[in-house]
Amino acid sequence: MGKLHIKKDDQVIVLAGKDKGKTGKVLKVIVDKERAIVEGVNVVSKNTKPSAQNPQGGIVKQEASIHISNLSLIDPKSGKATRISIKRDGKKVTRIAKKSGEEIK
Repeated sequence: MGKLHIKKDDQVIVLAGKDKGKTGKVLKVIVDKERAIVEGVNVVSKNTKPSAQNPQGGIVKQEASIHISNLSLIDPKSGKATRISIKRDGKKVTRIAKKSGEEIK
């Protein structure tokens, strides 16, 4: 398993699936399963039992994970999907958008 090109807090676009074309911020990356949870994407309904936090229980909408291969980073300049190149300068690692050459923070 290689390194992943997507990190927490990145802006991504969905390339495939029912939410194709949607954009959002990465909330969590599950490295061992190569999946990510993206804000507002792949929302599912989950039945919950009554608990201290949710005394009523019922149906809760929440984001489910989506495979990393179905996500692409958004170019900060154009706002479209882009691949990245990695530039290493000693210990510092910089991710650069292939389309515009802009640094991805």
